[in-house]
Amino acid sequence: MNLPLLSIIVAAPFVAGVLLLFVPSRVLGAVRAISLLGAAISLTGSIQVARLYDMTAGGLQLRESYPLVPSLGINLTLAVDGWGVSLLLLTGIIIFAGVLASFTLKNRAKEFFVLLLVLVAGVFGVFVSQDLFVFFLFYEIAVLPMYLLIGIWGSSNAIAEAGPFKFVWKLLDIGGREYAAMKLTLMLLVGSAFILVAMFAMYVAAGSTSFDMAHLGAFKYDRTLQLWAFPLLWLGFGSLGGVFPFHTWSPDGHASAPTAVSMLHAGVLMKLGAFGVMRVGMVMLPEGAVAWAPLVGAIAVVNVAYGALSAMSQKDLKYIVAYSSVSHMGIVMLGAATLTANGWNGAVYQMFAHGIMTGLFFALVGLVYERAHTRLVPKMGGFARVMPGAAVFFTVAGLSSLGLPGTAGFVAEMLVFLGAWQSMHSWWAIPGVIGAFITAVYVLRAVRMIFWGPGPSEEFHELSDARRTEWGALWILGAALLVFGCWPSLVLDFINTTTPDYLGILTSVGGAR
Repeated sequence: MNLPLLSIIVAAPFVAGVLLLFVPSRVLGAVRAISLLGAAISLTGSIQVARLYDMTAGGLQLRESYPLVPSLGINLTLAVDGWGVSLLLLTGIIIFAGVLASFTLKNRAKEFFVLLLVLVAGVFGVFVSQDLFVFFLFYEIAVLPMYLLIGIWGSSNAIAEAGPFKFVWKLLDIGGREYAAMKLTLMLLVGSAFILVAMFAMYVAAGSTSFDMAHLGAFKYDRTLQLWAFPLLWLGFGSLGGVFPFHTWSPDGHASAPTAVSMLHAGVLMKLGAFGVMRVGMVMLPEGAVAWAPLVGAIAVVNVAYGALSAMSQKDLKYIVAYSSVSHMGIVMLGAATLTANGWNGAVYQMFAHGIMTGLFFALVGLVYERAHTRLVPKMGGFARVMPGAAVFFTVAGLSSLGLPGTAGFVAEMLVFLGAWQSMHSWWAIPGVIGAFITAVYVLRAVRMIFWGPGPSEEFHELSDARRTEWGALWILGAALLVFGCWPSLVLDFINTTTPDYLGILTSVGGAR
């Protein structure tokens, strides 16, 4: 008997969330156990999918299909390709570690885990959906819970209400969690509207009675439609992917979100945007992708440099990691814009590597903030003396962020820069490499100031290291960075089974190299 693995992966967190509704809020042990069980089932299922995926055959596998609205050609069609396998593994790792890292949460924990599990069910659904309408539905399910998760459990940022515009800061609640939640929601909803317009334009133009992505992708759309529909998809998905200048929701959202939400937010949700640009925009509208690739690449270069320079100027540790994510997502989009095999492999591997790295970063930021009650780097110092474990894992995350050989970040960045050099715009590689050097500056400075500098001051002498469940989260993420850095083929082989097929579609219109 073949189990419907993909359905189980998507349904497990959702079912766990529904079960939590019947558990009394005061029974925290049961709330945590059910949440962890839902995450564990999805992670185990993702590993099993990787085991069953036939890399020799490639293509879409483990297909499942259930009719939803047959009259409109809407079906719950699930299948996975090599890209999907890698991103399922990423999501499974991050949600399992995120639930472990959230065991310290006591304020309305049941409601928190319900929303978190619903969100991650949507993420899993996006990576395996082969029906464009259902893809969009899961995309919205993944995005909308963020408003409540940040608005209720988030923290407010230290924005000084000073200067000639202090009344504006106060009026708009700049730096407040409600402001961050609303800003994120409104910007992403506008992006969703762009996606919806392009999606229905493709459906109508194809004269189709089905939203099946293979069917829509096989249709040769008019070049004019592709030239205006692709930028709509790029803007819509790119807003979630942190594309400049539509990234502004991201640093505030990251900084205000609770630990597990920040981990999912930067580790997985931003990947939905990049995945949408590549899987829907570039693969299904190849002529539009080829025409707009130079602009996409140029803006990606701005992302890399702007994010790195902004991170270097921050004092709040969460904002440093948040702007670092903007920079690293620029590397993903740069790889996509190269239209080369190395660039695309590197882009998807960067999604995987950055997801784990930033998940580890935010887990550590939450750990430090819970104990020190500050995120301001200048106030910290010498924490390695009282938190040696956290210091080691923060250093590992930092080394992966700057692309040290032996970590997952190195492999991804090298592939993207190689792809950029091989592309028709080889100069893209230069600012990309400069961005990596800037990353080394702010990461090493943060590591030195927080953990290895003088101190700690008297108020921090009693800080404790990670608890048992926090250790679990840190070990999972830290070990993954090193294992997939030393043996990148464990994930890269899956990615490379799919890239030639999708890149071949662009080659057929004279775009890929």
